[in-house]
Amino acid sequence: MLSRLSRRTALTAAVLAGPVGWVTAAAWGLPTALGAHRGRLRRVVAGSPHFSDGKFHNTLPTPAIAPANTRDGLLRQWHDERHVGLPGGPIPLARPEIPRDAADLAVTWFGHASALLELDGQRVLFDPVWGRRVSPSPIIGPTRLHEPPMALDELPPVDAVVISHDHYDHLDLPTVRTLLRTQTAPWVVPLGIGEHLRSWGVPEERIVELDWDGEHRVGALTLTCTEARHFSGRYFHRDTTLWASWAVSGPRHRVFFGGDTGYTPAFAAIGARLGPFDVTLLPIGAYNDAWHAIHMDPEEAVRAHGDLGGNVLLPIHWATYNLAFHRWAEPVERLLAAARPRGIDVVVPQPGERTDVLDRPPLRDWWTPVGSAVAATAEGAGVGSAVLARVVSRLIALLPS
Repeated sequence: MLSRLSRRTALTAAVLAGPVGWVTAAAWGLPTALGAHRGRLRRVVAGSPHFSDGKFHNTLPTPAIAPANTRDGLLRQWHDERHVGLPGGPIPLARPEIPRDAADLAVTWFGHASALLELDGQRVLFDPVWGRRVSPSPIIGPTRLHEPPMALDELPPVDAVVISHDHYDHLDLPTVRTLLRTQTAPWVVPLGIGEHLRSWGVPEERIVELDWDGEHRVGALTLTCTEARHFSGRYFHRDTTLWASWAVSGPRHRVFFGGDTGYTPAFAAIGARLGPFDVTLLPIGAYNDAWHAIHMDPEEAVRAHGDLGGNVLLPIHWATYNLAFHRWAEPVERLLAAARPRGIDVVVPQPGERTDVLDRPPLRDWWTPVGSAVAATAEGAGVGSAVLARVVSRLIALLPS
């Protein structure tokens, strides 16, 4: 009898070992990756005019998730259509060729929203994300569709690291830790994000937190925190830190970085006050009717570029992660179709490619040969596993209308 009980206990332990091990691995490092507790955030953010009732607010009413009556359709997409966003083949990378001395106006795009700006002899690094997953978990969450074009420790010294908001595809803990070791530049961030950085070991003297319309000087550059229409949160609590776009002004040139945003009339006011801009880096991907208010589609990016008084448009927030349900190449195809009749100058670099804006080459179509996946299994489509989709589905279903 004892032997039979022992065998049964051993069998039960063996059956449970797999799921328990998987959950343990998925949760490894989770508390640290989630960032600062909202109790710590309040002392930093409570004085902002955009903060009330325990959270930040957009100027316009902005639903961040689908209304209850559309969630079923969104969840069906999550399960059944996620593979649509995969590329049809390997994404070609360019080896970054970054000069020792920063140029007057150049941009190296590393994929998604990560970009290195050279402006009037100085360098600004935007939304650096080098991690394999944009998730708090090491084994669950969207994975890269291409490798980083270069190692972080190969980056030249930068004058500032600028963050748009605290979502995982824009603020990455492993990247922060590496930059803390390899760079000495200040982190210039929207209100509240400094608390994440402090909890990860970034020294106080390297953190600058700004509200919308706040400014910070770095050498000859002025970094202005400008309005965006989005939301924030690294899991449990939403909108406890501010989200932003950024204007960077030098003695001779000006650049606008959109980060991640829905279309907003605030772009026209930003253009009138801080523009016109020689280059706009604007998000064109991860759009869907369910979150139309917080992610621009390509046509809205063209409209925003005009509002801002932009000269050259460089699209970001596409190609690197499968975060929506549109085809992989669709954002850039739609962008060019919308920009062409308006005579807008668009540059579309490969991940890793450096564009000298003042001496740019002709537009080269590198995305059409890659194409978009027409049919593929959900496995490997960037969500980590079907288990995650089911869990998220249940959690979203429990949210209030």
